[in-house]
Amino acid sequence: MKYLLSSVALVFISSFFWFFSFDSNLPVWKEKYNGVCWVGSRNPLQGGEFQELTANGINAISQTPFGWQSEINNPEIRWLVENDRQWWGESGRGISATLDSSQKFNIHNMLKPHLWARGSWPGEIEMTNEADWKIWFENYENFIIDYARLAEKEGIPMLCIGTELEKTSQREAEWRKIIQAVKKVYSGQLTYAANFTEYQKVNFWDELDFIGIQAYFPLSDKKTPNLKDLKRSWENHIQEIEKLVRKTGKPVLFTEIGYCNTVDAAKEPWVWPNERKEIALSEEIQAMCYQSFFETAYQKDWLAGVYFWKWYPEGKRRDPDFTPQGLQAEKVMQQYFLVD
Repeated sequence: MKYLLSSVALVFISSFFWFFSFDSNLPVWKEKYNGVCWVGSRNPLQGGEFQELTANGINAISQTPFGWQSEINNPEIRWLVENDRQWWGESGRGISATLDSSQKFNIHNMLKPHLWARGSWPGEIEMTNEADWKIWFENYENFIIDYARLAEKEGIPMLCIGTELEKTSQREAEWRKIIQAVKKVYSGQLTYAANFTEYQKVNFWDELDFIGIQAYFPLSDKKTPNLKDLKRSWENHIQEIEKLVRKTGKPVLFTEIGYCNTVDAAKEPWVWPNERKEIALSEEIQAMCYQSFFETAYQKDWLAGVYFWKWYPEGKRRDPDFTPQGLQAEKVMQQYFLVD
């Protein structure tokens, strides 16, 4: 009996140390970036926009200028850091002014340039031959370097080098070349915003400071899900994320996460509002999706921050939409952001 007890104790102690040595690769991030994806406004800011953010406990924003691709198989990319046809908030001068105004409220900035693919989305961008791939990567490198230089000039502390470019990110050598080029002109922190279907297949996380995930994970197929359903789904997604966190030792940023104020928000969170016009509105489901995130993934020490898509400087503008502004979801966000 004494031998049996000693054996059990030994197994317990061994398991104890195995558990903590196994989890020792999980990074601990002390102060989260409680962020929103800032919508560049058509006109200059009027004042008061950042007081509203701080009242909600928001301490970080991402700013998003655009490059344009006419077709997903066309290697041409068009962009101008300064362009009279741009909305003010997406121009270099607007980005700079927004940075200056937000920093007065101790709001952290990430510059997160996107490609706008006509009639599609960035995850479908794919060339049909090697010659076009070469041209596309040359163009993309020039595009992101221009914004890296802007970020360095303005002192923007974080740069996202790409967003949801799922069919390009498997070309590891080309992306490593881009990262090295960015590091020659930009001294801040770097991430890449991988789609939730992509992040496990990216092989250049070692070159970056954060694993970036566009966290539009499906949460429930039920017509009327409950909080328990949504949290159970999150726990499954968390297990998969933690496998990569252990492997890389890198903290995670949810570079985007969001839910429309519709009854189907939990099923396919990524679906654009224009495709939900016939769907019934529901503040309750949107708020429940927020709560399920805050009660699960948000509690993880490896999560360095989260950016909710999206936040209008001038307030909520349409239904359905992703923004939590003026809805129950804003109160949920405020509850957790102000406590953190």
